[in-house]
Amino acid sequence: MKSIIALMVSAALLTGFTAAQAETRNHRVGFGVNYWYAIDDIDVGDIDDSGLSYLVTYQYKPSVVGIQLDGEMLPDRLGEDAYAAAGYLVVGGAIYGSIGVGILNVDGEWADDPFYALRLGLDSELLPGIHLDISGSYRFDSATKIDDALDDYDTDTVFLGAAARFEF
Repeated sequence: MKSIIALMVSAALLTGFTAAQAETRNHRVGFGVNYWYAIDDIDVGDIDDSGLSYLVTYQYKPSVVGIQLDGEMLPDRLGEDAYAAAGYLVVGGAIYGSIGVGILNVDGEWADDPFYALRLGLDSELLPGIHLDISGSYRFDSATKIDDALDDYDTDTVFLGAAARFEF
């Protein structure tokens, strides 16, 4: 037990020392685009079950663990304009995974329930301080009533996206 505690203390001290030596540019701001596709086959009128969304993104990555905040505009999402705000816990470096939670605002009304998301991505530094992030996400969403349809649709959605981030 003492050896485990000693190992943990040593690791914490070493991590703190190397972090102090590292460059302090931990903040990244950017923009991107996602292609989204609703998993459920939606057969209501002329509603598209896929489209493009646009996002602004902020990341704080002091180490291999960081946070990310996204604001997203989903024009004509399942027949209505929507906006999403989401927060993620990001783990990894060039190859990363993240889990997140967010909320949708559809035509001026906030959703009753949040959505949850899983993401895998590749973050590559193109030039010093400029990152290209390519990712795939799966959003777990509650059932949604669409245009007075009789059925609620499962609106779980797959996203494939790219974002450019600038580090400061």
